[in-house]
Amino acid sequence: MDQASKQVPQRAVNASEGMSSPPLVYFFLLLPFGIGNGFLMVTLPFVLAKQGWSVAAIAGLVAIGSSTNLWRFLWSPIVDLTLSTRTWYLLGLIPAAVAMGVLGVVPPREGWVFTGLVLFSQVAGTMVICPVAGMIAHTVKEDGQGRASGWYQAGNLGGTGIGGGMGVWLVAHSTYVMACWVLALTTLLSALALRWVPNVHALPGDRISVRLKELGRDFWTLIRSRKTLYVVILVMSPIGIGASSGLWSAVASEWQVSDNTVALVTGTLAGIASVVGCVIGGWVCDRIGRFWALFGSGTLLAILAVVMAATPHTPVAYCVVVLLYALLMGVSFGAFTAIVLFAVGKGAASGKYAIIASLGNLPCVYMVALNGWAHDRWGASGMLYFEAIVAVPVVILGVIGLRMIQSNTNDC
Repeated sequence: MDQASKQVPQRAVNASEGMSSPPLVYFFLLLPFGIGNGFLMVTLPFVLAKQGWSVAAIAGLVAIGSSTNLWRFLWSPIVDLTLSTRTWYLLGLIPAAVAMGVLGVVPPREGWVFTGLVLFSQVAGTMVICPVAGMIAHTVKEDGQGRASGWYQAGNLGGTGIGGGMGVWLVAHSTYVMACWVLALTTLLSALALRWVPNVHALPGDRISVRLKELGRDFWTLIRSRKTLYVVILVMSPIGIGASSGLWSAVASEWQVSDNTVALVTGTLAGIASVVGCVIGGWVCDRIGRFWALFGSGTLLAILAVVMAATPHTPVAYCVVVLLYALLMGVSFGAFTAIVLFAVGKGAASGKYAIIASLGNLPCVYMVALNGWAHDRWGASGMLYFEAIVAVPVVILGVIGLRMIQSNTNDC
């Protein structure tokens, strides 16, 4: 075993509630976070545009709200230091639902009041997601953590579809107020899933100073670990990112695809395919291995990019490849969560997970930018070849790195 993984402080689990939770429950526990994200990214811009907001103002509001995903690691250690995972989940869930309900009755006018309310709802959403990593780490058996990771990401993506797609549908067919209230109620109902998850208490120690010491020791153990360094490098790499998905609508004209088809395929159908892929990815993690699920999906994404670039640019080819691409991205997302959970182990799992997972946002930024540059230089086919050329060598290096880690530790 890696020397740095020994003597990790353990958080207590209620023995009377059992020591394990079913992987499926994490689909429902992540729905509120996804709903809030979908509401911010899809429903709110749809409403604000009709209210006369400029695109720049809408983009600024979305950027402010979504920035909380990058900075949640700053407050996630509080979850490990105080109270229990169940309590923290509710402390995030209830304010998030209330804030969404209030957004339905507060006039959507530009200014600090509306912006502050949106920001508050997103911070509350991150407090929903923070304790869930601790729940998985401490209450899901090792041979089920891959499936839990898959359902975790499926809940995230499924919730985004509900908060975005259903939110827009409700606005179009009813009212904005009704959309906010229905989404708020759906958010609250997710708390019922806590019934099947044992409660995980704070780090040991009666005084906060003792818990801080345990937290510091746990984080020091984390950063000294070879496997942690490997995982950090891996999640910051472009493997399995699927950067082209953010540009499918922008390049659709090069495949002669109609606007309605683009909306259907890149929206609803791709969302469903991603959710299915997450579940498949979780199963692959438990059966074959979490690293091989990531390397395999990353390699297949590269191959699919080459196929799309090399084959005739027709609407049928576009639809088939986009949906297969979304499926494989789901597999990759499930593997990503499983790999991060592997690195954080137990102890202060919520804080450790947030730190490493936040680094996983970096390749989403630089690869989309690089793909855009490649498209403007070589066209859509060149962009896809570029993505594959970047990904394959990194996969090879990742496999070599894994072999080196495995030769030095027997728990990887």
